[in-house]
Formats: sequence, structure tokens, C-alpha cells
Amino acid sequence: MSAAAPNSATTPAPVPEFKNLLGHPRPLWMLFMTEFWERFAFYGIRWALVLYVVAQFADSEAGASKLYGAYLALVYAAALFGGFVADRVIGYQRSILIGAAVMSLGLFLIAIPDERVFRIGLATIIAGNGLFKPNISSMVGQLYGINDSRRDSGFTIFYMGINAGALIAPVLTGFLADKLFGTEAMPAYKYVFIASGVGMLISLVWFWIGRRQLGVVGAAPAGAGFGRTVAVLVGTLVAVPVAYGLLSIDAGILGWILGALFTVLCVMILVEGIREGRVARDRSIAMLIIFVFNVLFFMFFEQAGSSFNFLAQNIVNRDLSGWMFPVGWFQSVNSVAILALGPVFVWLWTALGSRNPSIPRKFGLGLIFNGLAFLLLMYALSSLVDDAGKIPFWTLFMVYVIQTVGELCLSPIGLSMTTKLAPVKVVGLAMGGWFLSTAIGNNLSGIFAALISGDSGMTVDSALKGYTGSFWSLLGAGVVLLLIAPQVQKLMHGVK
Repeated sequence: MSAAAPNSATTPAPVPEFKNLLGHPRPLWMLFMTEFWERFAFYGIRWALVLYVVAQFADSEAGASKLYGAYLALVYAAALFGGFVADRVIGYQRSILIGAAVMSLGLFLIAIPDERVFRIGLATIIAGNGLFKPNISSMVGQLYGINDSRRDSGFTIFYMGINAGALIAPVLTGFLADKLFGTEAMPAYKYVFIASGVGMLISLVWFWIGRRQLGVVGAAPAGAGFGRTVAVLVGTLVAVPVAYGLLSIDAGILGWILGALFTVLCVMILVEGIREGRVARDRSIAMLIIFVFNVLFFMFFEQAGSSFNFLAQNIVNRDLSGWMFPVGWFQSVNSVAILALGPVFVWLWTALGSRNPSIPRKFGLGLIFNGLAFLLLMYALSSLVDDAGKIPFWTLFMVYVIQTVGELCLSPIGLSMTTKLAPVKVVGLAMGGWFLSTAIGNNLSGIFAALISGDSGMTVDSALKGYTGSFWSLLGAGVVLLLIAPQVQKLMHGVK
């Protein structure tokens, strides 16, 4: 069955008739594995970056946290441009292939122990990820009709693929760094980065082989010849020095730049929504309101990649009956919890039927559960510190589990929400907007983590003060969103 190009009209393109596998379109499982290996690469380096910067380049914890926050922010902000390229220039499939190839190069570059080359590598990852990340998520949405009851569960399955890769990566790369090629005292971080580069190459090859299953979904627009593909590749490589420059500026200035980009994006989406009519306009407004709350969620959720690593290294008692639990393995707790709880949420959203909470209510619950994780840290840092200045292992472990409950209420639903509410002609751009809101939160997460560490490094007192503020901010935002949820839901005009 043929279908028009995804954004060739102001109405959704007909969905091709795919064969089903385990109740979902077969291409979902190909995209699942493509994302699995990309997330393997991403999470393989996530735990190591701030620790590596401090150890290899003698930077402070605060400086490492700001660099990590800026890197992560730019990784997600680049999705804004990648979504536009896929929508208007070369299509989703070609964008993913170029992005995967460029990201692989960047991951191998950061294994070189030179600070300038390291930053160039980070910039290369940023440029490639912009073409990869928003577009594979957008294609998941294109496998389902807008009112297909399987849509939310399909995105949750896809999200479980993300976290299967995220589970394995820290365990394997942590073993390579701490046990096989290095020690707990002197980890061999370059093998972390090399293993992640190999994972990204597998993602590239897997998608190259499996993309035939997609048919016209994500195919290049009419008239998009080889010349356009070459131009996008050249443009991606030109973006590397731009990303390098942005990594080098103050995190506060970067925040203003990201804020300006977000404002421009909001205007573009609203203009397109107005063109498509009142319903599209209202849905766009609802989507942008949710984007704002998403910023706050990720500002504190992404402490997992910065301040939580320093917390685990310096303040958590990781001695489990004589065996030292590796710092990097904490990153896998979130993924274990998602794989365990993900099927429960898939069942729950389906079983609730008409009583299924609305999208804004789910987001409000996500914020509150994220806040409860910081409430546990407040208790541990105020009441459970031992004579050595350490808090129990189980407290940080459970922080990741509680945050996961909040994440499952928010992140997979956010991907699905964006494909439902965005004006038809700018779905990829709107997905870039989702990631841009995440980018702003991630940049703020680095600034916040730097404040916790200060000039001399994290202490029990500085962590307690910072995480207390986290709890109250998240709780307040969650309550506000629950209160305004009925009004936001009205703007969605029946989208569940």
C-alpha cells in the first residue's frame, strides 16, 4: 500500500499496512534495536564523562559538570535542526544514516587523551545526534494512525529499547574501565569511549539493513536527490566547529542562546498551527505548555549524569561486604527499573481505558515522583550519614528507582504527545522542540550541579542544601500542573 510523503499535506499521510509482530507493526522492532545500540553508545559514556574530565584534565567538579550540562544540552538542541532537515530536505531515513556515521566518528575521537581533541569529539557527537535522535522517534509515530490505541504502548516499548541499551552499556563499559583494562583507583576511560563507538557503528549497520521494512515511511521527499544528501553531510561537518565554540562559552550564555532558539521554535509551531486552523493552534499551545514543565523535570532528573556521579564516588558507601560497587553501575539502576516497570505501565495505561489520566496529569505525576526521589536524599543526607561521612548504598539506588517512576509517567508519553499534537507539516521540527526543552533543562542541570560542588567539591552540606531546593521546586511544579490539567486537556481537543 502506498502512502504520501509524511509532510506533504496539511492532513496526516495514510499509514501503510504493516505486518504485525507481537501486536505492533514489524518496523517498530527494527527501530527498537537501532535505538538500543545508539543508547548503548550514549549511556556507555554518560557515567564516565565528568569523572574523566576531572581525572584526565585536572578540571574541577564544577567545571566538569558545566561542560557535561552544555554537551548534553547541545546534543538535544541539535535535534531542532535535525528535525527540520528530515522534514524538509532529505527525509528521516537518510538523516538517521548520516547522523549515526558522524556520531561514531565523534565517539572514537573522545578516546584520544587530548583536551582539544576530546572537545572536538564531543562537538562531533552533538552534530551527528541532531540528525539521529528526533527522527527515529518521529518514525515510530508514523507507524501508527493518530487514533491507534496501540500508539502509547508502542512508544513505551520503544522507550524500553532505549533502556535495554542503557542497562547493558554502563555495566560493560564500567567493567572495561575498572576491571579489565584499569582499576577502581585508575579507570581506563578510553576503552569506555571505544566500546561506545563500536555500539554506534552497530546501530548504523542495523538501520542500513533494516530500513527496507519502512517502505515510504521516512523516505526522502520528492526531488531530494543525491546532491541534497551530500549538502547535509557537509553541513553536519561544518556544524562541528560551531558546536565546539558553544561548548567553550559560559553555560549561562549558552542558556540564553537555547532560550532564544526555543522562543523561535514556539513561534514557528504556533504560526503553522494557526495556518491549519483553531484545533491545530490549540493543540500547539497545549504542547508548548508541557514543554515548559519538561525543562524543570530534566533540570533535576539529569543530575544522574553529573552531581549524582560525584555523590556516588565521594559520599555513598559503595562497600558491599568487601566488594566495591562501581560508580558507573548506578547508571544501570534506572534502566533495570524501566525494564521491570515498563510493562506494568504499558498494561496500566491500557487497562485504565477511559480512566487513563490525561497527558498533563501524567506529567504532573512525573514531576512529583522526581521530587520524591530528592526527598529521600534530603532524609539520607540529614539523618543517615555515618562517621565516615557516607550515606547508605540503598538510598542512592532507590533514588534512581523513584525517579524512574516519574520518568515513565513523562518521557515516553512526551514522545507520543508530540507526534499527536504537532501541526502535521512540522512533526519533525516539533520533536526537535521536545528535545530542545530537554536541552534547556540539561544545561540548567549542569549549572545546578556546579553550584552543589562549588569550588572545592561536593560535601554533605552542599548536597543537602541543593537537593532540598530540588524537592520543593519539583513538588510545586507538579502540583501546579495537576491544577491546570483540565484547561490544558481542553486545548488538546480530544487527544488522549
